[in-house]
Amino acid sequence: MNPDLSIAPRWSTAAYGDPADTSPGELTALGEHLHLCRGSQSRLFGLHCAVERLNGVVAPRFITTLLVVTMMIAAALLVL
Repeated sequence: MNPDLSIAPRWSTAAYGDPADTSPGELTALGEHLHLCRGSQSRLFGLHCAVERLNGVVAPRFITTLLVVTMMIAAALLVL
């Protein structure tokens, strides 16, 4: 038989009893985040996202990508 434990939840904040306020580091991080968000509204944001996706695909497979590109160039030269 399991005893029924009725323990109140324990929690604490990082303020440790002091009034919760933002630190200069938190304000700096928030400012950087807002700067990045404003940059996401630029005209080239879509292009930036596409390049990041392409980099995510190509970077882990760099040697394979290099080999495929070399083979395509060689095939194009043989056709001409």
